[in-house]
Amino acid sequence: MGFLTILKKMRQKEKEMRILMLGLDNAGKTTLLRRFNGEEIDTVAPTLGFNIKTLDYKGFKLNMWDVGGQKSLRSYWRNYFESTDGLIWVVDSADKRRLADCKKELFSLLQEERLAGATLLVFTNKQDLPGALSAEEIRDLLELPKIKTHHWQIFNCSAVTGDNLLPGMDWLVTDISARIFTLD
Repeated sequence: MGFLTILKKMRQKEKEMRILMLGLDNAGKTTLLRRFNGEEIDTVAPTLGFNIKTLDYKGFKLNMWDVGGQKSLRSYWRNYFESTDGLIWVVDSADKRRLADCKKELFSLLQEERLAGATLLVFTNKQDLPGALSAEEIRDLLELPKIKTHHWQIFNCSAVTGDNLLPGMDWLVTDISARIFTLD
């Protein structure tokens, strides 16, 4: 029995996933995590480090890491890459001015060896705001079809209303589960 098989069997029992949530500042990462966890979202301050939540979801234990997205904090993102099974990239759909920066940061992340193989979920947040770009427009502007190194999917959502959070999380958990809990 190989080492990888033993590790997979151990994780099979735990059914545990490490999810890293990143994106530019003010994209709505913390609000999204709080909404998903059923917490109040009335007073959300910028994250000046990280938040960790462990959630039970459909028989899995999700260790969710929400890391601040301010430019001064992005160089620290790499400290959170180890053992990441899924990456949630949160985009502010109403902030058209920063989409080029958003694309640059995302593609830089996807080059990281420690994120190789991680499932990528792109949440186009703030769909409840007037003038928000659609998932299709953001997919094209971020050039997501060029991503060949990761399984990825894009979902419109609103952290404020909760719209489409569960279908996105369902896809993420299903994709990770098929990859890491299937034994040879």
